Amino acid sequence: MANSPASGAELAQQSRRDHAIDRVPTAVAVFVGRTLKGPVNEPVLVTSFAGYQQRFGGLWQPSTVSYAVEQFFDSGGREAWIVRIANGARPPSLTLPAGGSTLRLLARNPGSREYLRASVDYDGLTAAEPQSFNLVVQRVRSAGSELVEEQEIFRRLSVAAGDPRFVGTLLAQSRLVRVAGPVPDQRPERSAGGPGGVAIGYTHSSPDGDDGAPPTDYDIIGAAAAGSGLFALSGVPQFNFLCIPPLGRERDVGLATLVVAARLCRERSALLLVDPPAGWDTAAAALDALRGWPFRSESAVMYFPRVQALDRLRGRPETFASCGVAAGMLARSDEIWPVWAAAESEEAALRPGLKPAVAVAEVERQRLAQAGVNTLQAVRSGARPVISPRTLAPGGGTGGAADWKYLSARRLALFVAASVERGTRWVLLERNEPATWQRAARQVEEFLEDLAQAGAFAGVAAGESHFVVCDERINGPQTVAEGKLNLLFGFATSRPAEFDTWMVTHRSGESRVRPVTVNRAATARARVEWEIETAILRG
Repeated sequence: MANSPASGAELAQQSRRDHAIDRVPTAVAVFVGRTLKGPVNEPVLVTSFAGYQQRFGGLWQPSTVSYAVEQFFDSGGREAWIVRIANGARPPSLTLPAGGSTLRLLARNPGSREYLRASVDYDGLTAAEPQSFNLVVQRVRSAGSELVEEQEIFRRLSVAAGDPRFVGTLLAQSRLVRVAGPVPDQRPERSAGGPGGVAIGYTHSSPDGDDGAPPTDYDIIGAAAAGSGLFALSGVPQFNFLCIPPLGRERDVGLATLVVAARLCRERSALLLVDPPAGWDTAAAALDALRGWPFRSESAVMYFPRVQALDRLRGRPETFASCGVAAGMLARSDEIWPVWAAAESEEAALRPGLKPAVAVAEVERQRLAQAGVNTLQAVRSGARPVISPRTLAPGGGTGGAADWKYLSARRLALFVAASVERGTRWVLLERNEPATWQRAARQVEEFLEDLAQAGAFAGVAAGESHFVVCDERINGPQTVAEGKLNLLFGFATSRPAEFDTWMVTHRSGESRVRPVTVNRAATARARVEWEIETAILRG
């Protein structure tokens, strides 16, 4: 799992000798899809639905993401990153008269709900600056509104191409507009006063913005070179749940998107929350479809069925995807229970105002669980047998990976792996030598011991719950010469001495953590070190 490099200040902070490994957050969600407005392919953190409304425009019928985000916060979620995807959307333009020509600007954000206005003045300029002007650009809440949401002020812009204050160069850094087309030889005219004797007048953007078409799987996946779609998530430092609601009210996310998203989640120590397809309109239909369903991943989770809730825009109950509700429900549980117990501690019970779109009988609930699908319940009931929540993991697996079919075990593994990887990045500031290895090993040992004392791991005897190795066996001369520092650790998820084992590799510009395999037949403490050397280093 590759992660974005930490800043120098963060590494320096970690490098203090008394620094303990911090526990990473466990309930941060990401939502990717179409929104009413906002920046495209740029992750934005929101901490409430009101914050989402301000940046992305609130509920919008063509936007399944908007409803999923609302239900995430209504179900207990606290933090969400939003990545807006657009398919052919067009930004509005803004035209400033400049003598016999014009200076044409385009909004940075596309869509019909992007409302901008601009004002030009020459305040503070002298006669020796005939090509210079001042520009104020504002985003307002709605057409004709005086409620300013964002503002930028540029002083002493110039229409001269060779000037350091050239308008085309400086507006390239603007978050609101950019120059479109050639820059006129004459500077824009001073804005006339507004109505009613207002000293400052504004030119408003034209109503030529367009919302584009519904997104496709290609739009969601995006491109690495452009940092678009799912690849925009490289700008998110840490997240735990990835939600990609349906492409439209009647169009499911495609298999290609699920495969790419699951791989991304595996690299980022996160979980993909998969919506049941719209065609699974009964439990029987879901069970039948699951027999040949092609998508399986221990980094993915599904909650069935979809949910029914009041659509406030249509004024009637509608059926919605379940990913936002499921992410909020898990986040709510994490506030009460530690991550290794949260999934087991509370049934997937919906909050008031939400209900399962279809009924699921008890025998169907058990069969769905055997197929790796969890069931949403309208109410909690102590009469039902407890069924441990599952992931969509395929069958098989050895060691700790065999337990990844259980959601609590998988979330524990991801939490520990991400915490250790992030908490040991300080080694990048130190010499790659035994003293650094020993210090890192002690730090990880203390972290794992604290978790063991809190009941996170199985086993109580020394060596049965966890282990750490960071020495010359995994940091040989070739590894050191390549600028790498390896750290190996394992912990018993459900059975003593059967370890979920991970390798952290730190090198300049990159830190990675990945699961590795240790033979189940040789996991006793006396042979773990031998297994590390033979199975991992010798391939």
